[in-house]
Amino acid sequence: MTEKRERAQAVALRYNPEQDTAPLITAKGQGYLAERIEQIARESGVPIRQDEEMAEYLMALDLYTQIPPELYTVVAEILAHIYAMDQRYRGRLR
Repeated sequence: MTEKRERAQAVALRYNPEQDTAPLITAKGQGYLAERIEQIARESGVPIRQDEEMAEYLMALDLYTQIPPELYTVVAEILAHIYAMDQRYRGRLR
């Protein structure tokens, strides 16, 4: 019996409302590259959200492209979650 092993996937997004009209894919990869993307994010203090379905959709897009309007709602929820985490973190530093 052979066990199918899922390969890790990671996608990095950037969103600067002053510069971008929509979030932009800045890195993506599978396996070792996905692990490195996550490691760099952790070391840089970038929040990580695990969502396999979202990763699948985003992996299909080219690097340095904006996410399509169909994904705005889901990505907006992720960004809102990250914003809330950031506000709680900053509150602890005061």
